[in-house]
Amino acid sequence: LDSLCPSAFLSLWKLCVRLLLGGVGGVGETARTVERGYYYPSPIFDPKRRHFLYSTAKRKSKTSHEMKCVTGVLTLLAGSVAAFTSPRIRRSTPNLISSTARHSSVLEPPAASTETVEATEEAAPTAWECNDEAECVAVPACDEEDCRTTLDVRIHSKWYDLSGWRKAHPAGAHWIDWYDGRDATEVMDAFHSAKGREMYKRLPESDEKTAAVLDASVAPYSQTEINFRELRDQLEADGWWDRDFVHEGKLLAIWASLVVGASVTASTAPPLSCFLLALSMTNAGWLGHDYIHGVDKFANTLRPFAAIAAGLGPTWWSDKHNKHHALTNEMGVDEDIATDPFLFTWAPDPKYDSPLRKIQHYIFYIPFSFLFALWRVDTLKVAVESVENKRPDAKDELWYLLSHYFLLLTFFPAQVWVPAVFLSGLISALIVTPTHQSEELFEDYQSDWATAQFRSTRNAVTTNPFSEWLWGGMQYQLEHHLFPSMPRSKYPALKPILTAFAEENKIPGGYRESGEFEIQRMNWELYRNVAEADPVPGAPYSRGHGQLGAINLGLSPGAGGVGLGPLFSK
Repeated sequence: LDSLCPSAFLSLWKLCVRLLLGGVGGVGETARTVERGYYYPSPIFDPKRRHFLYSTAKRKSKTSHEMKCVTGVLTLLAGSVAAFTSPRIRRSTPNLISSTARHSSVLEPPAASTETVEATEEAAPTAWECNDEAECVAVPACDEEDCRTTLDVRIHSKWYDLSGWRKAHPAGAHWIDWYDGRDATEVMDAFHSAKGREMYKRLPESDEKTAAVLDASVAPYSQTEINFRELRDQLEADGWWDRDFVHEGKLLAIWASLVVGASVTASTAPPLSCFLLALSMTNAGWLGHDYIHGVDKFANTLRPFAAIAAGLGPTWWSDKHNKHHALTNEMGVDEDIATDPFLFTWAPDPKYDSPLRKIQHYIFYIPFSFLFALWRVDTLKVAVESVENKRPDAKDELWYLLSHYFLLLTFFPAQVWVPAVFLSGLISALIVTPTHQSEELFEDYQSDWATAQFRSTRNAVTTNPFSEWLWGGMQYQLEHHLFPSMPRSKYPALKPILTAFAEENKIPGGYRESGEFEIQRMNWELYRNVAEADPVPGAPYSRGHGQLGAINLGLSPGAGGVGLGPLFSK
């Protein structure tokens, strides 16, 4: 017996002591209550496990094996060994990826007998297991400490239980965790293909009681949100996501000519080669950015382009960049504004301050120059981790990255490609940072996503054709943030529509734009003002932590989602 249940006899000793000191009901009841008290009236919400309990039965935990052993020992002492041979009930779930616990109705615990364990097994709480096609089945619940107990997300007015889908989600579980107890309609529509936007409808709906509690805790849809969804539907019906292949061909031809020019001049005119290569890297980044965001067949085909041409992996880009899109300018979450200790976009808490802050407006171009190099390093880290974690297409992506470095090192000497990486970083940073940092920053989660994009984004008005090309569509930052999967060739024509939308919906600040040099000045003034400010005790966290930033560190007011647990623990 001790070999079967190493801790059974110790637990039995504890049980006997408790029985001698006051005792509780029968043997079966004692075995299920001695380690953790759990009896609740029915129904009631359990804040620890964040779901409604409908009976007195307890879900399996890491102590369930020990409890079975204790019950078995007591039963054996009574003359039976049946408790140690009762079968475990399992269902066949071929090709399924993840399992996450979800409570369901179970039976009242019967009196102690040989059948007690069998009845408990048959009435075990269930979980959802989903495959990558969002096809879910109910299975026996897994260990509560290894699985989410519930994960409810609202999409187009309906709550879905995504607990079993979170690990099957191609972009990672962290995305779904963040929206626990929140609305994800705009994020669902903005980042997913038509297929993906149909798949979620197959997922199990949250139970009525959970949905009712969550509906009472979240803000109702604003009229702006409703109007924005109508606008999106109209744009889709009018074909705004159709590609202009002539325009795409021109952009790819420009990139190819830059690469060829840089290669030809690599030995004869290294400075010119370096400049052309830097422009090609920046241009490749913008093109890859479009294709990774895209949801059409053309974009899917060219999804590896960023890895091959710029050394930037789609998986890293999606994890980091889509978070920026979903939670734009949310302090402590959006890594694009979490750049200390080198650059601060707001006065930090004294314990996170740095001497560099006082001179950041004089040296900003130095960390700017490292942007592309840091992105490349992060990409390689994520690529290796993705292979280890068996994420979709991870091995192919790693091969694309290796091919990029093989070509780079083969055709370009170090005195060309090394400075080109830093020059490209400087160009890219000068383009991507001013369109958000000078606008509103949010300390709290923004439930009205569309309004938040208007308030946190400023467009740049370019003054010549070269700038129009160099900015790579990022001058239309608002259009891109509201419709990230739309081809960037459509953005100029979208500007008057969004200008009118902002006016009609009385969005604070309206449609914001400034000249390409004026917006640079605004960003520099931000760095100067923050450099001259005193540190602020208790200021929001401002330091990036890899591709997920602070999303999983609990340093944002909404970290990990709100869900039922935080709601009921208040």
